[in-house]
Amino acid sequence: MANETKIPYKIYLEESEMPQAWYNVRADMKNKPAPLLNPGTLQPMTAQELGGVFCQELVEQELDDHTPYIPIPQEIRDFYKMYRPSPLVRAYCLEEKLQTPAKIYYKFEGNNTSGSHKLNSAIAQAYYAKKQGLKGVTTETGAGQWGTALSMACAYLGLDCQVYMVKVSYEQKPFRREVMRTYGASVTPSPSETTAVGRKILAEHPGTTGSLGCAISEAVEAATSQEGYRYVLGSVLNQVLLHQSVIGLETKAAMDKYGIQADIVIGCAGGGSNLGGLISPFVGEKLRGEADYRIIAVEPASCPSLTRGKFAYDFCDTGMVCPLAKMYTLGSGFIPSANHAGGLRYHGMSPVVSQLYHDGLIEATSVEQTKVFEAATYFARVEGILPAPESSHAIRVAIDEALKCKETGEEKTIVFGLTGTGYFDMVAYEKFNNGEMNDYIPTDDDLAQGFAGLPQVD
Repeated sequence: MANETKIPYKIYLEESEMPQAWYNVRADMKNKPAPLLNPGTLQPMTAQELGGVFCQELVEQELDDHTPYIPIPQEIRDFYKMYRPSPLVRAYCLEEKLQTPAKIYYKFEGNNTSGSHKLNSAIAQAYYAKKQGLKGVTTETGAGQWGTALSMACAYLGLDCQVYMVKVSYEQKPFRREVMRTYGASVTPSPSETTAVGRKILAEHPGTTGSLGCAISEAVEAATSQEGYRYVLGSVLNQVLLHQSVIGLETKAAMDKYGIQADIVIGCAGGGSNLGGLISPFVGEKLRGEADYRIIAVEPASCPSLTRGKFAYDFCDTGMVCPLAKMYTLGSGFIPSANHAGGLRYHGMSPVVSQLYHDGLIEATSVEQTKVFEAATYFARVEGILPAPESSHAIRVAIDEALKCKETGEEKTIVFGLTGTGYFDMVAYEKFNNGEMNDYIPTDDDLAQGFAGLPQVD
């Protein structure tokens, strides 16, 4: 216990200690994630087919299951220095308040204007688009963190940025929309009348609040129908988890510096980008037999793809224009309730995270949003950071695990990802503070409707 006092409240790495390469966890996975399939032929997507939608270099990263470390270009590392390395914080105040023997750490990714971890991949994807000589990129955004991050990256590199924002978030979060516009992006509420697929969804579901699946369909159509544009995605894909591995690599480096060994690693899970990024080096050690960890993915009870979904090939989008991915899914037709963690409102889960879960390397749990906001409010009062609703799913389970340690007397070390701040989520906090927030949990019948639309793939 002697070295206990030496661990600072915030562990900052030097710039020189930042990762020089992203870690590709697929290289160490015995069971690789299943390939993306062409929805027309049901054959694995070729690099050429993917190149019509995505940037060339990103296609290579998407398909590379074997290279463990992929160098981070100097230009991206220079950009990262604006807000990285991000701190690993020892939650001394939270431990004290909970009166737990557990040691709690969180990796804080909210120290940039976009307010979240999304910038780690946005700058990488924008960099490769620029390098390819493209004019611009299209994308979707739920809560708006991804759209904000991408608009920042595009402004920095001089690219056009077109964002399709889930309608309910567009209405709930006008200020996030204005940040994107300040950085020069055009923002369209989705589903919209500007694309064929948007018009079709509106005709079938008049008055829909939209979903990430709808917005993806529109963004892909917009990219493929304009010369010099490609589509970029903020989560789910292998390449995004690769870029986000910078979170886990820094976390690991900060812990190694002080000889800290994690017992439990916790992240919120929607599409899987921050979870995959945080856990990748820990999973890598587990896969190589070097260490063992309990790794917990936390998802909303209103959109429970891991805990109640099926492991099957499915469309990544509602309009069924994207490749099929093998993942835990609720069905691409599942339109989640308008809960307040917009970034977790997605019907499927990253194929990498899905495969790790299927193989028993990570576990998953789901939590109701009132319990999430109780944890968020408690954390804000104790640790002084106003957390994003998405991140607060991880906070909820970290607190629960710390309280279990209080009962058993175990001194476990808990690490969780605090993906961002909640300053643009005040409508949600207002509802919670007014006692107007309720918990929606889909019935088995609700889920059956989504499963009924799963494509038939042998």
